[in-house]
Amino acid sequence: MATEGNNLSEYDFNSIPDGSAMTLGIVVSEWNNKITLGLLKGAKQSLLGHGVKEENIHVHFVPGAFELPLAAQFLLKNTLVEAVICLGCVIQGETKHFDFVCEGVTQGIKDVSLKFNAPVIFGVLTDNTKQQSIDRSGGRLGNKGDEAAVTAIKMLDLKNRLEQ
Repeated sequence: MATEGNNLSEYDFNSIPDGSAMTLGIVVSEWNNKITLGLLKGAKQSLLGHGVKEENIHVHFVPGAFELPLAAQFLLKNTLVEAVICLGCVIQGETKHFDFVCEGVTQGIKDVSLKFNAPVIFGVLTDNTKQQSIDRSGGRLGNKGDEAAVTAIKMLDLKNRLEQ
């Protein structure tokens, strides 16, 4: 979603549905926690700003990005959350580990979303450098946590409207 040099976390506030009746989970990777805590801050601020009640935001931490899909599945299966935002950060290193983790996380999040017919939002940074991640977790390019929260609200609203 990012375009070099542009802050894409800016949006029309009034175009976001009211989240006051929504219950959402957020799963956050502890790996690269300076980045992921920035993503969490952005996501929570956005959810609260669009009416989601603090008590309806359930935050859980997992060791790394690879564990995000299973944690999302745990939340959807064992709690009353209607959508899950997955927040993580994988930074390119010198080995293929980056590729394997990114592919597994991406496919896993998609699979959980389809399995549970619920929004499971990909808020995982997959950057080449730490600076790129800093720029996208509350820095000069916005906050992908904020964008993930807006996506969760919009997708849950769409699901609820279509199921009526």
